[in-house]
This record gives sequence, structure tokens and C-alpha cells, in this order.
Amino acid sequence: MIVAIDVGLKRIGVAFAPNKVLVLPSEPILRKNRVQAANDTLKMLKEKNAKTLVVGLPKGGSSEDEMQRRIKHFISLVGFDGEIIYQDEAYSSFEASALVKDKRDGKFDSIAAMIILKRYLGIL
Repeated sequence: MIVAIDVGLKRIGVAFAPNKVLVLPSEPILRKNRVQAANDTLKMLKEKNAKTLVVGLPKGGSSEDEMQRRIKHFISLVGFDGEIIYQDEAYSSFEASALVKDKRDGKFDSIAAMIILKRYLGIL
């Protein structure tokens, strides 16, 4: 199973691909603090029997370096022992906003993760 996440400050969007042509959004992980979010992320990865984790990583922009550092640090806290792939998440939130009306809805974050995973699989 391949799982993608879109790491945000309030929620972590989640999507998964049971095969290489179907990508589905999943329940987002609510983020209270880094440790809780990392533990919940690892639990979700184990529940989904994930072998590969695709992580959205921002490219470009004034805060690119800081955001990449924070996301990579968060992933180190997760402790996932499968394959980790960083995928450019540029414009994934913009694309998700065209599909979901309420950005505060957790579905928005998981739709962004779905877009990131589709890009990785080359089906978008």
C-alpha cells in the first residue's frame, strides 16, 4: 500500500493507493502537537499496512527551506521504516480548493494529499 500525506499545522491530509491506478482520500489526522501527530501518523501507516510513504514537500517560495526542514523533522519523529519519498506539492492546495468548498474541512487536506499521490504515480 502507498500512503501520501500533506503535512499542515492543524491537520495532516491522508490519501492512499491500494493499487497504482486508484487513489482515495482518507480521514485527516488532527494535529494537537508534533508528538501526538507523529504517533497517530505511524499508527495510521501500520493500520493501512503501508510500504511506501509519499510526503508532500513545498518547492519554491520564500519559506521553502524552513518548511522543508519542519516537514523532514516531523517525518523523522514518525519513525516509519518503509520507503519515504518526497514529492513536490506545488499548487496541490490550489487544485484541492477547486474540488472542496470549505478549506477548514479536513477533506481539503486529504484531497491535497490525493493530488500529491496521483502526481507521484503519474496519473494526474
